Amino acid sequence: MKKLSLIILLFCLLGCDTDEEVSVYTGNEQQYALSQASNFPVNGFVVFRERRDNLTEIKISLTGTEGDINHPAHLHYGNISNPDADMALLLTPVNGNTGESISLANALNDETPMTYDDFINFDGHIKIHQDDGPNKNVILALGNIGSAAN
Repeated sequence: MKKLSLIILLFCLLGCDTDEEVSVYTGNEQQYALSQASNFPVNGFVVFRERRDNLTEIKISLTGTEGDINHPAHLHYGNISNPDADMALLLTPVNGNTGESISLANALNDETPMTYDDFINFDGHIKIHQDDGPNKNVILALGNIGSAAN
């Protein structure tokens, strides 16, 4: 009887773990393609992920980048057909070694509040530049997002 009680107690202790990890994400996400935009073979995608803390994670993943350079990344208003579109949001630069960038946002540069739904319905595009110096006009990759992607 003591063995049975000990076994039941052990199962209760193992089965009653209350330290379950709760994800910071809601499970909602939207992905958009980023296409090569210059002679450099750089392309990839951007994923918008809804977080439970009312922020949106914007993750850029590129192939073809290399080296210890950070490539500026921006969210611009309107479709990619407008090369002089104003910047809506400065994103975290893409690391050349990893090809990745992660930004967290809940507003645009002008402090317009933005939710996850606002971002995935935004009429805009993303550009990744070669650098922020003499080659800042070289666009490595770009792609429409939100309503501009439809």
